[in-house]
This record gives sequence, C-alpha cells and structure tokens, in this order.
Amino acid sequence: MDDLDRALARLAGAPAPAALEGIEDQILARIGSRPAVRGAGLGIGVITAAALGIGIVGAELPATASPAVSLAPLGGASPLAPSALLIGEP
Repeated sequence: MDDLDRALARLAGAPAPAALEGIEDQILARIGSRPAVRGAGLGIGVITAAALGIGIVGAELPATASPAVSLAPLGGASPLAPSALLIGEP
C-alpha cells in the first residue's frame, strides 16, 4: 500500500468537520431566498424563433448546381491527385 492509499484510508476514517453540520439547510435557504429571473424566457424565445426562421428560409433557397467531379481512386484521372495538382492540369 503506498502513501496515497494510506492517506485516503485515514481520511475515510476521520470524523466529518463540525463546520459541515447543517450545511444543506443553509444552502437550501440561500437558494430559496434568491429572486426568480423572469425576463430571460422572452429573449430566448425570440432568439429561437429567429434561428428557426433563418433555417426555414435557408432550406427553401435553391442551391447552385456545381459540376460533379469523380473522385474514384481507380476510375480515370482525379483532379485532386498529387500529380495533377503539381502539374496544374484539370
């Protein structure tokens, strides 16, 4: 058993500090005393609606057609092959 195991075993056997008595009640009392934030829901709703609108408009816009490029490794010359990139041929 190394030093860390001995220290952890000693810590596990030690009694809890007296300062921790009733800490749950203190924390729950502080949480209960805080005022609830109520204005954030409207802002999040507006942002959500804007993002949804942008998504719908973006999905409806037609995409421009791009020429299909074959990237098959065994079929013909690939425009992204290192030899084609070094020579500069399409």
